[in-house]
Amino acid sequence: MSLAAEAFVSQIAASEPWPETATLYQPLKEGQILLSDCASSLAVQAYLRMCNLPVRVSCRANAEYMSPSGKVPFIHVGNQVVSELGPIVQFTKAKGHSLSDGLDEVQRAEMKAYMELVNNMLLTAELYIQWCDENTAAEVSRPRYSSPYSWPLNHILAYQKQWEVRRKMNAIGWAGKTLEQVYEDVNQCCQALSQRLGTQPYFFNKHPTELDALVFGHLFTILTTQLTSDELSEKIKNYSNLLAFCRRIEQTYFEDHDKEDLASSSSRASKGP
Repeated sequence: MSLAAEAFVSQIAASEPWPETATLYQPLKEGQILLSDCASSLAVQAYLRMCNLPVRVSCRANAEYMSPSGKVPFIHVGNQVVSELGPIVQFTKAKGHSLSDGLDEVQRAEMKAYMELVNNMLLTAELYIQWCDENTAAEVSRPRYSSPYSWPLNHILAYQKQWEVRRKMNAIGWAGKTLEQVYEDVNQCCQALSQRLGTQPYFFNKHPTELDALVFGHLFTILTTQLTSDELSEKIKNYSNLLAFCRRIEQTYFEDHDKEDLASSSSRASKGP
């Protein structure tokens, strides 16, 4: 599609109201979804709730292959399909729903820098632990990732995914890291986030932005996910204001009847089937 055509489609989409039938797609909660995908999905759900935009969550075994970018989650809104938090933020902004309009240019630049930090450190660490730590890959990631498929496709897809992630780690210079170094990277990221948050309810004082949704998605999922070791979640527990931040967003944007689904989704995100 040409740039002009894309701009025309975006303009048409912006003129349409947010439908009640909007749907978010993610892998199966039971037995399949992994830590990183669960964190990304929760971040998008938190963002949409902060925008007061309703969305129905649909769990599909082939969600990754349904996605236009090959990544989850993605949303289906009207005739539009958009994947990942960044493009979804831009999509909702085109429809007149934004959490960061009140920020000045300096604050927006700072927000984007911290979002890059989370994606470059926390998300990358999650992927590393899932696929480069052999204990986690063997006991958790390969069995869960391949669970919807029968032999031999299950083994083929799991090892293909592991190879793809390890190739990415090699490209960005993470392949040679030890697990201890990755945990230290996570700790440094949490330290930076904790210092920026301080005693404020959200990263930019009284109102949440997409940064708050992104951080919540990753921290809450790490805290409520059982891996082969508790060391990853223990890094977050060293920062009391980050724990309070997660509780605040859970209580404010996830109603009581959703809490069971929220916790069960993430607590199973890396257990064996």
